[in-house]
Amino acid sequence: MPRAGNDRFIGGHHVELLRCGAEYFPALLRAIGEARREIFLESYIFADDAVGCSVADALCAAARRGVAVRVLVDGFGARHFPEKFGARFLESGARYLVYRAEIARFSLHRYRLRRLHRKLVALDGRVAFIGGINIIDDDNTPPGMGARFDYAARVEGPILAHILAAMRRTWEAVALASFQRRLRLPGFSWAESVAPTPESAQGQKVMFLPRNNFYRRGSIPNAYLDALRWAKRSVTLANAYFLPGWRFRNALLAAARRGVRVTLLVQGKSDHPLLHYATEALYDHLIAAGIRVFYYRSGFLHAKVAVVDERWATVGSSNIDPLSLFMAKESNIAVLDEAFARQLSESLCLAIRHDTTERAFGRQSFFSRCAGWLCYGLARLLADLIGYGHWHNSAAKAPRVASEPER
Repeated sequence: MPRAGNDRFIGGHHVELLRCGAEYFPALLRAIGEARREIFLESYIFADDAVGCSVADALCAAARRGVAVRVLVDGFGARHFPEKFGARFLESGARYLVYRAEIARFSLHRYRLRRLHRKLVALDGRVAFIGGINIIDDDNTPPGMGARFDYAARVEGPILAHILAAMRRTWEAVALASFQRRLRLPGFSWAESVAPTPESAQGQKVMFLPRNNFYRRGSIPNAYLDALRWAKRSVTLANAYFLPGWRFRNALLAAARRGVRVTLLVQGKSDHPLLHYATEALYDHLIAAGIRVFYYRSGFLHAKVAVVDERWATVGSSNIDPLSLFMAKESNIAVLDEAFARQLSESLCLAIRHDTTERAFGRQSFFSRCAGWLCYGLARLLADLIGYGHWHNSAAKAPRVASEPER
């Protein structure tokens, strides 16, 4: 089966870092306004708020001027999309599909937990957006959480062929599963593959890291593990839902033991208490090894990014938890470029300096530690019940994504 990701860094790209919706949505709306042929958009959430309505309006306007607009949303995260936006899309000529529409709201069956968590946009095969930002206003958060802090990237270059191939395959699969024959892609072939990309010494080097449950299952965790293994100076990792398995934890600990400065930025205010307290049980062990842990306090940390040695960086949709790493459809990019990595590192350091408090060793009471380990045990039990109990023992068994990049 042809794969829609690449297994190595490819040169010749221009990647622009976008911080939060304030930078992301103006760039996205401008690109939608400039589109002339086709737009593919995937989002876990597509909210009925000011941002969602503005993006919907721009997509419908593009469809009316003859652009082929295809929007794929998740059946849980965007379960109200059909009633809120469906009629408007169909009237304009835009098309949409729902990935795994909700049927049993309280089921823990693995089918229900396999979500479309990607946040991807591809326009005219010319520009793409990838990251952790859903179609939702930064201020549209759970009560008491504050504004979202998140990242995305705007990408131009040959990697667009891989991103578009991944989106086309997913659209076609959902159209078939939904019995929407009229929405299938004209001329689509399951045997199509991305042509080899010639090397380019110009521009930034990028690797596209999609994951799903059929192939490339370990692309994202293995990319992290490889980067941690060759880290020599620093690792800064920001992740909204951080509950790593033992291989990931050991890679962090090994980096710290060989003198790498490891910094974790995690949620200070969580909308998932079980996951939050389960992770709390792990922090003392990490801190004892010299790893610094900071709680983001100024709002709702939703980022899924990392920087290694200010040379390698990743931006995407994947959390470091069992749902993202072993069940959901996710997508990240890894960027091998000092300027981009330094820009992301500086942004994270600024947030750590002004918007966080540091987690101290042994700050929890005995009862809090017991509660943390109880939550961790419950999280492992839930993983066992849904058939993914191996998540805490191993990463997905897949070929290595990348060894240490050339300097």
